[in-house]
Amino acid sequence: MEKLAYSLMSILLLICCTQDNGDKGKILFVTSNQHYYGNTTINASNHFAEIVLAYDVFVKKGYAVDILSPKGGAIPIGYISTSDSIQKKYLYDNTFMNQLKTTKRPEDIDALNYKAIYYSGGGAAMFGVAENRIIQEIAESIYTQGGIISAVCHGTAGLVNLKNKQDTPLYQNKAISGYPDLFENKEAEYFKSFPFSIEEKIRENNGQFKYSNKSRDEFYVVDGNFITGQDPSSTKLVAQKVLESLQNQ
Repeated sequence: MEKLAYSLMSILLLICCTQDNGDKGKILFVTSNQHYYGNTTINASNHFAEIVLAYDVFVKKGYAVDILSPKGGAIPIGYISTSDSIQKKYLYDNTFMNQLKTTKRPEDIDALNYKAIYYSGGGAAMFGVAENRIIQEIAESIYTQGGIISAVCHGTAGLVNLKNKQDTPLYQNKAISGYPDLFENKEAEYFKSFPFSIEEKIRENNGQFKYSNKSRDEFYVVDGNFITGQDPSSTKLVAQKVLESLQNQ
């Protein structure tokens, strides 16, 4: 009996360890290297919670996560709340934080290795991502091979230029969410530095931009292989919906 119990325990440990190593596949996170809003001196950063809350959901279910930025290397992070237990956990996780210091370059990514792509937000997400053609090609390839495109808040900026092989917007006639102009301060210098309005761009390209009139109410939309959330409060739900979609494939 002792030998049997030991064998069963060994098997369980092996399964757990395998899942922790990403046996279910890989998900690619897209972040930004931008430190300032445009050419201003106003600090910009990636939203820490939008990274770690999604990351935590994925890795706990056995997926591996790679983090990408347009230039690779270190990225600025902000909007940190140490009162949140998950944020605090990862803030003091050296292995995870090293991923934020050594993000991958677009040139180093093979889209065939990923089942989903996730664009996190924060003001920095408005700069350097949407116009990066290699990142666009990665996302388009993941989508073409049946993968999921997901984003939260200003991370949706990364979707605006995505196209299919017919050169039409990849999200044409699809419901897409992101941070709406309703909650932006349009008179503020930070907003005036934005290269575009997420909401306007999605609609110009025949996407159906969706949002809630309430802030921080976990609003998100799922339309085919597009899963997008309005603001930080939707992060966990977007990640969970990505998992559900992957499990149903």
